[in-house]
Amino acid sequence: MQKILLYYKFTPIKDPETVKLWQKTLCDSLNLRGRILISRHGINGTVGGEMNDLKKYIKATKQFEGFKKTVFKWSEGGREDFPRMSVKHRRELVGFKASDDEYDVDEKGVIGGGKHIKPKQVHEMLEKHGDNVVFFDGRNAHEAAIGKFKNAVVPNTNTSRDFIRELESDKYDDIKDKKVITYCTGGIRCEVISSMMKKRGFKDVYQIDGGIVKYGETYKDDGFWEGSLRVFDDRMTVEFSDQAKIIGDCVHCQGKTSNYENCAWVACNDLVLICEKCKENEDRLFHTDNCRQKSKIGATA
Repeated sequence: MQKILLYYKFTPIKDPETVKLWQKTLCDSLNLRGRILISRHGINGTVGGEMNDLKKYIKATKQFEGFKKTVFKWSEGGREDFPRMSVKHRRELVGFKASDDEYDVDEKGVIGGGKHIKPKQVHEMLEKHGDNVVFFDGRNAHEAAIGKFKNAVVPNTNTSRDFIRELESDKYDDIKDKKVITYCTGGIRCEVISSMMKKRGFKDVYQIDGGIVKYGETYKDDGFWEGSLRVFDDRMTVEFSDQAKIIGDCVHCQGKTSNYENCAWVACNDLVLICEKCKENEDRLFHTDNCRQKSKIGATA
């Protein structure tokens, strides 16, 4: 049986390059595929393969002192959901553009980040504090287009690097005194975002332990989450039950969809929502009419 493992761990790493080589050798020996990023601040990985091999991977990875307390989450899928095994050494574990200069880590994780709360505590907080609680989406806007927490604040971001600009604007001054629950796919981005928010005047910041993945496993579609979850492998999206609400809008007909397609104009290649019906029309495999026209000009040039 095959599965996918998702995990991250913020911990000081003195020699990221050596850890990178060790992880690549380990993954190759176990016939795993996926993506692993390593920086001086820790490790972030998603790997797929046979369950027995993944268990061996967990055991071996935890032998590294800084990774002993790493929490590994299981997900449906396998090695075929990834084209290869990629292990890279990066300056930033999460690409917020120089955010590694904004925060530091110790053996316990990000210093000064938001308080971790379990999915059950999210419900308890909402029941007790009501409108004084705000969900804040720590992902990019296109991810939130198909799934988000009800009434969540969704920043206008195309990449993770846009978050610093957004947080330093005055758009969110009205929620700085509220209880802000940040969330993202597995939790890693919120470790950094919650720290950056606190430095910019947000007084009471939380993060969902295990992110959307853990919340969805706990409550399926019977809680405050609505829609599908964008994932970064060949699956593209996942749902937590067959009762998942479809909230995304097709870029052409505005019909409800959670189907992503890359714009057919190579120079654009943006990931956009195109419903199954519009997808059947070749002229609608583009982000915009401008993309379609430029694609035809390029083809005849």
